[in-house]
Amino acid sequence: MSNETAAARAAANRFARAEPGDQKDRTMSDHNVYNYEAMIVFPQSQTSDLAGAVRHIEEIISRAEGEIIALSKWGERNLATPIEKNKRGLFLLTYFRVRGPRLANIERDCNLSELIARFLIIRADHLTLEEMRATDGRETLAAEARLRAEGRVPEAREETPEPIGAGAGQGPEASEE
Repeated sequence: MSNETAAARAAANRFARAEPGDQKDRTMSDHNVYNYEAMIVFPQSQTSDLAGAVRHIEEIISRAEGEIIALSKWGERNLATPIEKNKRGLFLLTYFRVRGPRLANIERDCNLSELIARFLIIRADHLTLEEMRATDGRETLAAEARLRAEGRVPEAREETPEPIGAGAGQGPEASEE
């Protein structure tokens, strides 16, 4: 038996004996909690059940033991290309915290969800916690969801919030030169 094989077996035995709470069986990423930004697009059919869409996002993140920092409606917009025959979509922007390995659970749940048309998740290292919290629109979303449930559609707002850090001419309305 070579020295490399003996060393590999010894290392495997050390990890096999490690208790669940032992430092040896943890990877570095299990300790790290990161902030993420997610843009989630729901099909137009979901706009009537705004509370259900918000609840769905909360459930996905809570199943991964994450914490929502901020959640806001980014708007109902025309899609550049139809997604599953939908020409419009409801865009919800959320900031959340989760342990690194748990992000895969959130991505899997979003991929498997029949309610979500598209999503994009990125690390939010470019923002402070205060900047993320400043975008929280859960109270406004809850009020709009109540109005929609009563059959009253709230007034359409002219302005659409720009994502944090977007400069002039960088938003979705920016024209190409």
